[in-house]
Amino acid sequence: MKKFIGICTLLLTIISCDKKAETVAEKPQVIELSTDYNSVFNQFTKQNDTLYVVNFWATWCQPCIEELPDFMKVNDEFKSEKFKMVLVSLDKANDFDTKVRDYLKTNNISPDVYVLADNKRMNEWIPAISRHWSGAIPATAIYKNGKQVFFTEGKISYTDLKSTINKFK
Repeated sequence: MKKFIGICTLLLTIISCDKKAETVAEKPQVIELSTDYNSVFNQFTKQNDTLYVVNFWATWCQPCIEELPDFMKVNDEFKSEKFKMVLVSLDKANDFDTKVRDYLKTNNISPDVYVLADNKRMNEWIPAISRHWSGAIPATAIYKNGKQVFFTEGKISYTDLKSTINKFK
C-alpha cells in the first residue's frame, strides 16, 4: 500500500510539474516578413504598460551584429518583466529565408523579428520613428504606453541599454 501511495504521489507531482511548465512556457518566436511598416509598428506601439525595446538592424551591418549579443543578454535579464524586445531587420525581402533565418538560428536570437521590406516608403517611416534619425543603423527606440520615450542612432552598449531601460520601467 505504501508503494502504491508513493507511486501515486510521484505521478501527481510529475503531472503538476508538466502543468506548471505549460503555463510558464513562452510564446513561440515570431519571424515575419512585412512590406507594410504599419503592421510592424503596431507590434510595439501598443497602448499598454509593457516597455518595448525596438532595435533596427541588418545581417550585413557590422555594428548591428556586434551589439546584438548585448541585446540578447538584456532581453534575458528583463523578459520576466513587462518588457518586450522587438528586432526590426532592414535586410532585403529576398534574404529573409536565407540570410536572416540562418543568422537568427545560428546566433540563438530569441526576440520577435520583423523583416521590414518597405523600401518604397522609407521617407515616411524613418521620420515616423524619429525626426532625428538619418536612417543609419543600428538604431534603437523604446516605447511605453504607445509612445516613444527614447531613441538613439548608432551602437548602444550593454550598460547604456540596461540603464536606459531601468529609467523607463
